Amino acid sequence: MYLGRVVGCVWSTMKDANLVGQRLLVVQPLTPALEPTGKRQICTDCTGAGAGALVYWCKGKEASFPFLPAEV
Repeated sequence: MYLGRVVGCVWSTMKDANLVGQRLLVVQPLTPALEPTGKRQICTDCTGAGAGALVYWCKGKEASFPFLPAEV
């Protein structure tokens, strides 16, 4: 898992059909000391996080489990 802070959201006029209805957030990766590190990431949101929220995310197949039975 990775630690980050929500710095914005993505607005799009067209999305992949599997992402319809999903919120996309811009997340700044953080170190354990909460210092920014690395490039910003785009993450799907299943919890309703907002700007400034401290979040964690994961990569891989496990990242899609909160959205089941939808295939994101």
